[in-house]
Amino acid sequence: MSLLPTRSPGALLLSALMALMCLPATSVAQGFSAFVSPPRFEAKLTPGKPTRLIVEIQHVGTQPGAYRFYTNDWTLSPEHAVSFTDALVPGSCRPWVAIERRELTLNPGNRYRYRFEITPPANTPAGECRFALMVEGRDAAQVQGPVPQVGGRIGVIVYASVGDASPDLSVTGSGVILREGKPLAVIDVRNNGLAHGRLDGVVDGTDASGKKIELAPADLPILPNETRRISLNPVAAAGLPAPDPRFPLRVTGQLESGNQRVPLDLQFSAP
Repeated sequence: MSLLPTRSPGALLLSALMALMCLPATSVAQGFSAFVSPPRFEAKLTPGKPTRLIVEIQHVGTQPGAYRFYTNDWTLSPEHAVSFTDALVPGSCRPWVAIERRELTLNPGNRYRYRFEITPPANTPAGECRFALMVEGRDAAQVQGPVPQVGGRIGVIVYASVGDASPDLSVTGSGVILREGKPLAVIDVRNNGLAHGRLDGVVDGTDASGKKIELAPADLPILPNETRRISLNPVAAAGLPAPDPRFPLRVTGQLESGNQRVPLDLQFSAP
């Protein structure tokens, strides 16, 4: 079966969407009778060669479900809100993408392994290709379950690095914000690399009372040439709520992004 180019005029932008940026590998969107897995791809591309990816769709409605497929470009705001657009943004790599089919109907309980390919041109320099594969309910009446639902769509986020593109993260600032009335340590992370990065790991904190607290960074992407604010969240011990540190708070240790190490030695003052 040949794959189809993804650009199709007239693809609709609907409300009731859910961007699967940081959710578990299998998730279900509200108002949408399908499990889609995985919610995110991170692929390595070779210029001039196709890379095939597969997303599995399981229809969980009680009636047959009709779906359509297309690609979108997307942006992530400083508040971490995802916005999708059907219009090609400058530098979009969606013309590199071919999809298996534009429409699909599944019976209740059926699964389908949906294929798509990315083929960067042979002269493509190192960098990162980012887009979303959109899975949309074609007819709200056909994707309903036991409770009537509205149509929706899921955006499967794709990060594909070309050549040796990699992130280059550094901490450029820090501070304390209030979230739900509680102080929270945050760091500003700059990415001077050619691909997105994420901070991972746990660092050590000592609060004003001398209490030892472990903190973990929020799982958010830092895109190339972007500075993003990342929260350091207290880690809860098994069976216990997350601790509330008393500020000022001292944080030391190192976080990771792939093979890169990002050291921290910071003092967070009381808000």
